[in-house]
Amino acid sequence: MLISHTYTIRPSEIKDAAQLMELDALVWDKHTSPAPFQWRSRQQYLQHCPPGSQLIAVLGERVCGYVGFYLPTGMPVNRHVYEINIAVHPHDRRCGIATALMDAMKQHAFEQGIIKLRLRVLSSNPGAIAFYTHCGFVTEGRLVSEFYIAGKYVDDILMSYFIQANG
Repeated sequence: MLISHTYTIRPSEIKDAAQLMELDALVWDKHTSPAPFQWRSRQQYLQHCPPGSQLIAVLGERVCGYVGFYLPTGMPVNRHVYEINIAVHPHDRRCGIATALMDAMKQHAFEQGIIKLRLRVLSSNPGAIAFYTHCGFVTEGRLVSEFYIAGKYVDDILMSYFIQANG
């Protein structure tokens, strides 16, 4: 658990589900995802995002952001990789929360024996690309014109970060 002067980073708990669902509805749109999350029920959300599958930043009891992680496949040969996604509430941006979440994710991955973090980002989201690059992620590939969003073809950029021995 990481504590700053304003917020705490901890694993998600079942009690966080409603706020995390609200955050997904706020953050994931045509600019940030080819298919925004639209949870039909709390049960569906919890099946997809069980407690402990996210590190969340909280201020008191309010969820400010999260970084979700999961094994990308069920194959044993791929168990050293986490696919991640990160979201910060619009009111809490530019406060260092995303960087703190990413740092906590890197440390958590190291502790779990994960050596690679990977993510996908739309080419139409330059702010996110700059943030991931700042966090040490590199582009591994680009699926050109992978999505047609809001009347434009958008590339799907694949980025990764390799965990070092110091986390």
